[in-house]
This record gives sequence, C-alpha cells and structure tokens, in this order.
Amino acid sequence: MATRIVAEWGRLRKVAVHRPGFEMFLGLLNPKASLYERAFNQELAENEHDSLRNALHDQFGVEVVVLREQLSALSEKNPKLRKRLLMAAMDRIEFKGSEADARLAKNEMLCSTDSFDSSYFINIIMLKPSMSARKGTGIGAVHINITERDPMSDLYFMRDQQVVTDRGIFMSRMSTPQRAAETTLTRLLWEAMGMPVIGEVSAPGRLEGGDFMPLGDFALIGTGERTNTDGARQLLKYGQSFPEVSIVHQPRNPLFHYPPGEPMSDMHLDTYFNVAGKGVAVGSESLLRLATVETYFKEGDSYVRSRGTSNLYDYVKSKGFGIIGLSPLEQLSYASNFLCISDGKILAVETKSTIGKTIINLERKAAKDKGRYANALRMAKREYAKLVSSGSAFPHKRELRENGIEAYSIDLSNITGGYGGAHCMTAALQRG
Repeated sequence: MATRIVAEWGRLRKVAVHRPGFEMFLGLLNPKASLYERAFNQELAENEHDSLRNALHDQFGVEVVVLREQLSALSEKNPKLRKRLLMAAMDRIEFKGSEADARLAKNEMLCSTDSFDSSYFINIIMLKPSMSARKGTGIGAVHINITERDPMSDLYFMRDQQVVTDRGIFMSRMSTPQRAAETTLTRLLWEAMGMPVIGEVSAPGRLEGGDFMPLGDFALIGTGERTNTDGARQLLKYGQSFPEVSIVHQPRNPLFHYPPGEPMSDMHLDTYFNVAGKGVAVGSESLLRLATVETYFKEGDSYVRSRGTSNLYDYVKSKGFGIIGLSPLEQLSYASNFLCISDGKILAVETKSTIGKTIINLERKAAKDKGRYANALRMAKREYAKLVSSGSAFPHKRELRENGIEAYSIDLSNITGGYGGAHCMTAALQRG
C-alpha cells in the first residue's frame, strides 16, 4: 500500500511513533524552554505512550513502527544507511578543549565506530552532545564535561516532522530551534523503509504536520504559531494535489488577555479542530468562528485563490459537515487531538483525567500573571464543575453517539503535558 492519505477518516493501517526516553528527562529539566506545557511524571508518561502503542496494535490492528527500533534494525542490515547515521551523528556531536585534544577525541571515536551499535548514533543525533575533558591531579585523573544541546525532547510528537498527503510524504521545516533537527531522523526512517519523500519546505517557509488535515476532495492547511503562509503555499504548490485547499489562519484565543495572549493554546490546527468520520467534525466553536479561511482551487498545475474569505466554522458546514462543539476547557485539555481509526471510530484522550492538570497549570500561571490567565482560570473552574456533575467530558458526549461515532478513550494525562495528544504523537503513514 502506498504511503499517501486522502481522508483523515480512512481506515488507519500504519503509523510511526517514537517512544520517549532520556531526551524527555532532559526536557523536563526546563519544561517551558523545551516547549512543554507543564511539568509531568516521566515514568507515567512513558507508560501512557506504551498504552497508546498497544491499543493501536492490539485493539485496532494498526501496524506500529517505532522509530528507534526500526531505524536501528534497518541500519544494521544496510551499510549505506549505517554510514548516513554515522555522518549525521558526527554533524551533531562537538568535541571541545584544545585543538589537539578535540581532534584526538574525534579521531578516537571515528576509529571505534565499528564497535558501536546503530542506536548509539541515534542517541548522538537526538541529544547533540558537546564533550570536553581536562586532566586532573593524580594518575589517570580526568574531568569530563558533557553538555546536551537542544536535545530532541519533542521528538515523540511524530505528526509534525512531515505531512502525508494524497501524493506522499512532504518534509516539514520546523519552526523552533529545539525541534529543527528532528527531520534528520524521520527522513532517514522514511527512506530506509522505502517510503519516497516527494519534497520539503525551504526557508523562509515553516510547516508542521499538525497543521494539515486531508478531507477527501479538499484539504486544510493551518497557519500561525508553527506554520507560516510561505510554508503553506509551498505545500500547496509542491506537496499535494487536492482539487480544493483552504488555508486556515490561527485564531487568537479569547480566553487569554491580549497582548500577548496564549498562541500555544491553539498552535496547530489539530489542537482545536479534527474529524471523527466522514461528515462529522469536532472542534471549539468559538475558535472555529474566529479562524479565517482563504480557499484555493486547482486549475491546471497551479492553484487560484477564490474571492472573499470565510471562517472555518461556516466553511466546514458548507462542505456538509456537522460540528460537535467542544467547551473551552475541553479544547485546552486536548479533546480535539484524538486519532481517527476509521470512519466513525476514534481513539481519544480521556479528558476527565486531563482537565484537573489543566486547571492546576492555569492556577500556577495565574499566580504569576493574573491579568493574562485569570479569565481562563475562572472559566476552567466553572466548566469543570459542570462537566464533572454531568459526566459528559469528551469523549463521553451524547452528540458523538447521536452522530454514530464510536469513541475509545485512553489516559494520556501526563504525556499531554508536552503539548499534544494521540493525534500529535502518531505519524499516520497509510490509510484506506
């Protein structure tokens, strides 16, 4: 089956994931600088990721490719791939100290590469270590200093490093320095698996996979915090061939005082909009009405913009979709970041396990910046009482059942602290 996706509700056949490890530990040393929403329990987060993978494979029959395991196994069988891993690792590692000492350390490593397993090189690529050594007093005394620089603490959000369209894999260009090198590993994986890359975004374009939504005879590309207009237009021109594509501009979340607002609260399209099946959308109604849309139609080999603009709510309704609304608290708790398994079947974040952590996080932020977060905190506490008393927190909503949606939920209350749910953590490779 080809690596291409036409509709988000097509039967999910194959996904790629990255199980987080030591790089997550490093990220949690400074969650904000690592682009995490909040601190969380790493051991429980890793267990939650295991549960997600197991559910996909055991319950839904999805083929799950684990990045490190697959790339390491393939490179052990393929000398050319192993050499590419080595070269990528050498580009990421730094040897410091005197010129002679640094050269000696580098040469010693190069002379020892046959002794290392391929996973060793993957670790170097992920952690970007800088190493220096200096002699101490006493026989054989050496002081070693190893610093990790921009470790790939967000790599487990495997949706973002690429977009999979009706034409194939189109590589992203990540918007932050913390994530810039992640595409090095994912591109190696796709090529090692025989999945051709049809193109990639070039500067000054930025594009991340959480901003793309294929919907049958049309597609959506979100822009804003992570994907810019230039990146969206490159994808429009080179990366897909839907007859109609609409660029969605990220709305400003009205819950947060502006400026500066809270652009991370809806940084990707899939953080406030998703589809649970053909003709059934899920999203924050307030944000959908604020998100402006410009539509392009394919004419020959290019796209021509239509006159006028719309908002995402009206646009999706005009396409025949019913919209199941999310409350602001559900949206902040990753309710829309579910993974569609097939038409009318979804694997969702168990929101009732996440909203408590969302409120605690808002309380901490409001204590530091009341003007910016007080309104959101008041809303969250008010909605929390309502959702708990009614037992209707997503995905336990009557509207889902009425629309024939079969919802399965999973506790991801810790790992969502990195700023994403099941949709963000999975690179969907094959549907249909």
